Amino acid sequence: MITSKTFVIVGASLTGAKAAETLRTEGFDGRLVLIGTEHERPYERPPLSKDYLRGEVGREQVYVHDAGYYAEHDIELRLGRTAVGLDTSISQVALDDGTRLHYDRLLLATGAEPRRISIPGEALDGVLYLRSVEDSDALRARIDRGGSVVVVGAGWIGAEVAASARQRGLDVTVIDPLTVPLERVLGAGVGAIYRDIHADHGVQMLLGTGVAAFEGDTAVERVRTRSTVPWPSKDSTCVCISIETPCSRWRSR
Repeated sequence: MITSKTFVIVGASLTGAKAAETLRTEGFDGRLVLIGTEHERPYERPPLSKDYLRGEVGREQVYVHDAGYYAEHDIELRLGRTAVGLDTSISQVALDDGTRLHYDRLLLATGAEPRRISIPGEALDGVLYLRSVEDSDALRARIDRGGSVVVVGAGWIGAEVAASARQRGLDVTVIDPLTVPLERVLGAGVGAIYRDIHADHGVQMLLGTGVAAFEGDTAVERVRTRSTVPWPSKDSTCVCISIETPCSRWRSR
């Protein structure tokens, strides 16, 4: 018996796509809607700071499913649309184009995004963030030029970007206010092991200090830390990475 229920998934991510796949595999035959802000069909993000960033795999290798999968399994893709409101009292999700979707079941799979830092020089050319496949393309284009890279943030993504850039032969500096990489996740002892691995591979670790400003005329040339050290980074790419949960910005009631 075919159900008339609607299942809405907000976030066309790996989690969202695999959830849709599981629902169909386990027999859900109602309306299934997958909403994503990006225009790309769902893809995996871990390669964006690793093998995709280094140019070792192409775009097709990062997608979760083939292009025809969603139509074949009657999964309605709403790409290029952002959920901007949630009204649980009437079970509706509001989209940025004014559409309101009723749901019987709702899954929020929006993931995380870089926190935009507000410091002098934040708008200079060469200050980049990494979340989307387009961001990774832009960062790879910078890395292809050679030179030096300053990675702001020594979490998982920052550490992976630093390792990838170093593998590509660039001079790499990591800046983080904590005393070791991944300290909040792994603790000081394990974090120290990661610090030493990066240092052994030639990554300069500026730990225990934050970033005060990006300096340069039109493009970033120096990174000034809170300890007032101007770190020279001519022709550099600064990747500013600090994670927050985007769904916390929803208007819900």
